[in-house]
Amino acid sequence: MGGRNPSDPQPTACPSPDVPPTDPRPPAPPQPGGGLPDREALRRFVTEASGRVGKREIARAFNLGPEHKAALRAMLRELALEGTLVPAGARRFRASAAMPEAALVQVTGTDPDGDPIARPVVWDGDGPAPVVFMHPEQKGRPALAPGERVVARLKRLGPGRYEGRTLRRLTDAPGRIVGVFRPTTLYDGPGPLAPPRRHAEAGRLVPADRRAKAEWIIPAGETMGAEAEEVVVAEPLPLAGSGLKPARIVARLGPMGDARSVSLLAIHTHSIPDQFPAEALSEAERARGVSPEGREDLRDVPLITIDGEDARDFDDAVYAEPDGDGFRLIVAIADVAHYVRPGSALDREARRRGNSVYFPDRVVPMLPEALSNGWCSLRPGEDRGCLFAEIFIDAAGNKTRHRFGRGIMRSAARLTYDQAQAIVGNVEESQQETGLPDGLINTLFTAWRALSTARARRGTLDLDVPERVVRLDTSGRITAIEPRPRHDSHRLIEEFMVLANVAAAEELERRRRPCLYRIHAPPSPERAEAMRDSLSAMGFDLPPPGALRARDLGAVLARAAQGEASGPASGTPVSGTLVSETILRAQSQAEYSPDNIGHFGLALPAYAHFTSPIRRYADLLVHRALIGMGTQPADGMPAADAACLDEIGEQVSTAERRAALAERETTERYVAAWLADRVGAEFSGHVSGVTRFGAFVTLTQTGATGLVPVSTLPDDVWTHDEKTQTLRGRHGGLALRLGQPVTVRLVEATPVTGGLLFALVGANPAAASGPARRARGTRPR
Repeated sequence: MGGRNPSDPQPTACPSPDVPPTDPRPPAPPQPGGGLPDREALRRFVTEASGRVGKREIARAFNLGPEHKAALRAMLRELALEGTLVPAGARRFRASAAMPEAALVQVTGTDPDGDPIARPVVWDGDGPAPVVFMHPEQKGRPALAPGERVVARLKRLGPGRYEGRTLRRLTDAPGRIVGVFRPTTLYDGPGPLAPPRRHAEAGRLVPADRRAKAEWIIPAGETMGAEAEEVVVAEPLPLAGSGLKPARIVARLGPMGDARSVSLLAIHTHSIPDQFPAEALSEAERARGVSPEGREDLRDVPLITIDGEDARDFDDAVYAEPDGDGFRLIVAIADVAHYVRPGSALDREARRRGNSVYFPDRVVPMLPEALSNGWCSLRPGEDRGCLFAEIFIDAAGNKTRHRFGRGIMRSAARLTYDQAQAIVGNVEESQQETGLPDGLINTLFTAWRALSTARARRGTLDLDVPERVVRLDTSGRITAIEPRPRHDSHRLIEEFMVLANVAAAEELERRRRPCLYRIHAPPSPERAEAMRDSLSAMGFDLPPPGALRARDLGAVLARAAQGEASGPASGTPVSGTLVSETILRAQSQAEYSPDNIGHFGLALPAYAHFTSPIRRYADLLVHRALIGMGTQPADGMPAADAACLDEIGEQVSTAERRAALAERETTERYVAAWLADRVGAEFSGHVSGVTRFGAFVTLTQTGATGLVPVSTLPDDVWTHDEKTQTLRGRHGGLALRLGQPVTVRLVEATPVTGGLLFALVGANPAAASGPARRARGTRPR
């Protein structure tokens, strides 16, 4: 196995904890008589601060007393709602991040008109980095290619949108390109049409990134023997001037139709580490079982694991028994911290990876297989070290108390979700098929129902967004693409894990120990307002952004599920899936941070990931913090890590987003390959997004999403209404709006990018608003 690539990102280096923190508060002139500052003075004070500030720092700077507390809180809330300030941890604020006048940006793709789109290389603001729409380069200069970095002069266009003009180009091409090789023949004849030949061309490289519009020339002698339609990795070759750029193939990943090639394409495109250093592998191979000494013995407790049929590792086990009117629950998690010690080669590699990445044909694990599928997998009948949470709940599902411990356990059974669902309610079958104690499965489900009741009272956000699963046969061919089933057994495990995660966060918070929280901020004011507009067009009302809670969105989802609302034009019920997609688009991304701002979606004041240390580095840090309470064992959290949880949280959050993108793109490529043989076929679906350049349609059967370009719509002048999310023909009267049922014809399926192009066959006639009339003196485009 290969070692670390020097070009791979290294684990974040944190500042020394011995350096005293600087005071983030700028000097502020005291107000005469200690009066409340005006909005501009308060905004200027927070803006000039070098870090986060809270009400205590503000009160000290402006000589405020307790009588100003309510007014200050109201002023801070107003400034946050208008976007001048943003929440930055528990009861702390900082100035809203704005792009400077000039910044370093990297080109990520092109818009439908072929103009480059970029994003800032460094972004410290909340939510996704803003989009920079770059002006075309001056005449005679090559266009900006995806991957290039430039210093750009920026002008704000609106929330999250900037206009950019190139001041200085820093790179001429991306470091490497992943795509499909296609042999080609150039025109060799004489005359003015013959292009200047700096390289004898052997073929073209079609980039896998669908945002990259330009192909690359592969010169003769630089193909590495690649065959037609083979997935390859290439690096740019130097070339001055305009036109397509040349590249050299440096790795062959396999035929495009091969399942292994599809996942390898994603791995290389996103630079996901898939080779463990020899030192880390050696540490994993030396691992052995834990000793019972110093651990609580749980081997007589019939803990069981419940996972998917295709699960590769088992890192959580559950148990429940009646306790008076309530229940005693145990959630036991593999003791990964015992094997992955701080500062070890395993620890450095796990932090670099951040998490495991799951593809239909493989897993890129965070830990070597000797641990992830061996000593840290809770296999039935084998002794394993664990960290456990013993939790007591009442009949209404409220947690009454909990405790954490380090133990040794022996899983009594490994069940799949389907098996657990089939067993529930049948005690005799449970005994016959699994050998489990009478009623254990029923007790687990009864406890889950109590927890579900508490969840409903709390008012959480449960989005109905179907997850697609790709089924492959033994040779890697696609056999089916279908929604992943959701049973009560899935929800049972989820609810038990949420309960344990809450207990872990509360325990560390109570003991004032460092904790990497799982946080989820409410939607930004801009996104919340856009969501209100979209849902209003569907017949739903929401409170203003400042008063929005997860239970408000849950109520909308419940109404949609019951068909209580309909689109104003069509009069047809709005699908719950569409409402879920609309709400999902407005959500902030969950992330990891030592500053606890709560979890909006789960409606929880404190939440931390504790239950999957095999596949998430954040969970391993929570384990170390729990282990270190009261003592500092060798596998507890070091002071250096505790001092730089901000940097670690940002690093693992980035790795999580990278994994999610790679997994989603892989599924899209499988879907495109699945549909490639059905070009020309018609499918039913609904409009899931509208833009100025067309409408996105999601197919009912597979959940695949593709674009209906505006150029394929009936001849008309099409305008996009961003507020109502409608694409309307000015003269013909036809309108496409979110949720509208449509029939489309598949025009193109491109497996290398995962892109689908549709043409509109028919739309709900009721969606046309107004008579099809033409304004005087105008004609369709």
